[in-house]
Amino acid sequence: QVQLLESGGGLVQAGGSLRLSCAASGRTLSRYAMAWFRRAPEKERELVAAIAWTGTSTYYADSVKGRFTISKDNAKNTAYLQMNSLKSEDTAVYYCAMSNRRLYSGGYDPANFDSWGQGTQVTVSS
Repeated sequence: QVQLLESGGGLVQAGGSLRLSCAASGRTLSRYAMAWFRRAPEKERELVAAIAWTGTSTYYADSVKGRFTISKDNAKNTAYLQMNSLKSEDTAVYYCAMSNRRLYSGGYDPANFDSWGQGTQVTVSS
């Protein structure tokens, strides 16, 4: 059974930075894509960033390009989301997710992510 445990959320002022971590167990992320989603109040869930199992390909939503960086450490079986220049509109619950398609390099369809963490709150004050 896959378990994902996020940490690193909190309250930060606009312009500040946070780093989210997602520790995985039960499945090695060296063989599966990882992603970060977020859900803001009264908004749809949004795919924020994703990284291929190879670690060499990434995806970012337009709203976070140039500010957020997704990465992973295979040795620690942990994924990260570095968030810089945070804005009030980044306020949301952030979830990490792992794909169920082993060694798949065909993109980041949200439907392929079937393992989820419990979420961590990020609040950016303006």
